[in-house]
Amino acid sequence: MWVKRIDTKIARLREREAQQARAAATVEEHAPDWLIEYGLNRDAVPNAVHVGGCRMAGKRSKPTDSETVRRAIAGGVPACGFCRPDSELGILDG
Repeated sequence: MWVKRIDTKIARLREREAQQARAAATVEEHAPDWLIEYGLNRDAVPNAVHVGGCRMAGKRSKPTDSETVRRAIAGGVPACGFCRPDSELGILDG
């Protein structure tokens, strides 16, 4: 009786892990290549630049292209320290 309960619990946990893995893969598939995160106010200026799919990117992030990201970093917008978009683009600190 206990063995059956344990086996059922293990099966449920494995299914949950598989669902989480599928969900994470789906998020990564649909993530844009680059994100620029903006501030709270109406005249929001960029706060940070992220690689698409970065978990540190906030809700106010918008997808963009690599050239815009390069200009933003060159213009002083900080690169995320977690996903390091500057390193991805090959931009070195001067």
